[in-house]
Amino acid sequence: QNQLLVSGGGSVQAGGSLRLSCTSSGLRFADDLLTVGWFRQASGKEREEVSCTRLNGGNVYYADSVKGRFALSRDKDENTVYLQMTSLRPDDTAMYYCATDVGVPWSGSYCISRGDTQWGQGTQVTVSS
Repeated sequence: QNQLLVSGGGSVQAGGSLRLSCTSSGLRFADDLLTVGWFRQASGKEREEVSCTRLNGGNVYYADSVKGRFALSRDKDENTVYLQMTSLRPDDTAMYYCATDVGVPWSGSYCISRGDTQWGQGTQVTVSS
């Protein structure tokens, strides 16, 4: 069974940066896995979508709260998707999850998880003020 291996979380001060990585253990991003997304869940809150895209040329969805600060990218050779996070704020503190088989249109206008969404393990991001 394919696994999504997530890394890169940690603790940083406000204004700092982190890069999260999501590596697929077997299936290839874009060839086999057509959509990918990053979600997060803060303590006591519901899970929310952060950034999603269709990997064969779709626009990238970003939540309003992260626009201009976060960037989703893919390294084809490494079969890895990244979430570069800059200008981190305390309200970015959450467990972050990588997921495939997410619902995202070519326009990138929204992102949702689906019943068949596959989840990686979470990685904790803690931003202190």
